[in-house]
Amino acid sequence: MTLCCGLRSFFQFFKTPVYHQQTKPRTLRHVYFRSLASASSLSDSVELFGKLYPRDDYTNVTPKILSKVGKNLHNQKYHPLWLIKERIKDHFYKQYIGRFGNPLFSVYDNMCPVVTIEQNFDSLLIPFDHASRKKGDNYYLTCNHMLRAHTSAHQRDLVRSGLDAFLVAGDVYRRDEIDSSHYPVFHQMEGVRLFSNHELFANVPDGEDLQLFEKSPRTPQKQETHTLEAVKLVEFNLKQTLGKLMTRLFGGGGAHEKIGWAFGLGLERLAMILYNIPDIRLFWSKDERFLKQFRVSHIDQEVTFQPLSKYPPLINDISFWLPSQGYSENDFYDLVRSIGGDLVEKVSLFDQFTHPKTEKLSHCYRITYRHMERTLTQEEVRVLHKALEITAEQELGVVGRY
Repeated sequence: MTLCCGLRSFFQFFKTPVYHQQTKPRTLRHVYFRSLASASSLSDSVELFGKLYPRDDYTNVTPKILSKVGKNLHNQKYHPLWLIKERIKDHFYKQYIGRFGNPLFSVYDNMCPVVTIEQNFDSLLIPFDHASRKKGDNYYLTCNHMLRAHTSAHQRDLVRSGLDAFLVAGDVYRRDEIDSSHYPVFHQMEGVRLFSNHELFANVPDGEDLQLFEKSPRTPQKQETHTLEAVKLVEFNLKQTLGKLMTRLFGGGGAHEKIGWAFGLGLERLAMILYNIPDIRLFWSKDERFLKQFRVSHIDQEVTFQPLSKYPPLINDISFWLPSQGYSENDFYDLVRSIGGDLVEKVSLFDQFTHPKTEKLSHCYRITYRHMERTLTQEEVRVLHKALEITAEQELGVVGRY
């Protein structure tokens, strides 16, 4: 079984300075249009955690996404994401002990998800023209602030504070497709470990003669090259660390003269595998039948999720002509989430057509609606779908073919 575990090379980062309840259908529609108007027309700023962020050309965060900020599922006791986080934390506390008997790794799981562009990208040496910076993939509050796309946005600041070993857990935000394994808000947990020359080579024969860096030129964008011996030892240490962690779970910027590793784990993906949870939307469910399954006496207690009753899906298609420029699929997905919320199980592009004369492009999407806790009526879905058709034309500039 393959785990979705993102391992990022951390070698270049270090030693490098940074320069740069059921509702009536009519009410559903009324509430959506009112919230959309207040968010985009009547307010010239976004408020989060008591701070105002003036809207500009980069602002693309939606009311639906803002409603998720601050929920901190990973800190809600007995939530499955909390269980995974606590198991990882417990493992590191027990396996890695400092010189004075205290845990080597410190844990940060309540850091603000609003970060600067510099923290999210520049501090990790992500180039200015890199695709990961696109508005289509991120939620921007302004041209200078955003909802973090990864917990790595905090690495540089924590390293500069003097930390050599730490774990960071938190909610992260990315615009994405819609299906059972993707959600625009998910949770990450990552670890960082730095080694001094002495720490890395202390147990190596003739270690005092080995060095972390080659004698190579250093520029503002790149540090010196690490020695082969240092790279091999850090690689081995990372593999050993992750191997022990997986065995536990599944039963089997600013740091000078140091080298280190970093790993990142998606908590939802781990929980879906470990507990057999089939749909990522379930993590946001308040259904007691779901939540009570994870109230365990010990964090390592085995849990196998018992599916709730599978309510029937309702499928509707929507097709439209795309504008000549400026259309993004993630804009459409965000619109679907804003209107349909978690009633939307999946959106798939299943047909494209180019008009032979006008050369206009048409997209046809199939939208699967399914409530996690009850049976949806066709009338409820009809109203939502109609609202989607109208708003897609207003907000995205498409021309409907319905």
